Amino acid sequence: MIEKALTSADVEFVTTLHGDEQVAFHVLLQPRGDQADRLLRAIDDVALGELDEAVREGETPEGDEAKGVGEQALTVSLRALRAAGSEAEGRLIEDHPLDALKSLVEEIGADEVIVLTDPHYVEEFFHRDWASRARHKVGVPVLKLFSHSKAQA
Repeated sequence: MIEKALTSADVEFVTTLHGDEQVAFHVLLQPRGDQADRLLRAIDDVALGELDEAVREGETPEGDEAKGVGEQALTVSLRALRAAGSEAEGRLIEDHPLDALKSLVEEIGADEVIVLTDPHYVEEFFHRDWASRARHKVGVPVLKLFSHSKAQA
């Protein structure tokens, strides 16, 4: 489960987690959420000392506007995973990401879930981040990783 395009460092990291074992990735990407999420993202930016990013949160596409950006991020991520020699497929999810994740885990018989995200300190503090919530829902181990630098699309 990702929230933006994977960087080359992200791809290298996730594709080497299991050594030489062949793995397949089923990527779920949720485009940016609603306006309430904007405040949480701005607080996270401030906590990370990225004041310029906090100011620009209002410029980030959300909802329907974010769908095109999400589709592009998903395409870039799948292409990068395949170029690294892994099987990869994916889809955008618009509502109820944890329900979609649970359904996918059951459908494909996943061994584990990787949640690759930027730090979200407010949500993590209250255990409301995707990884914390997924641990109680999906029935397989959930590994939370922090995304490396900004994506280069």
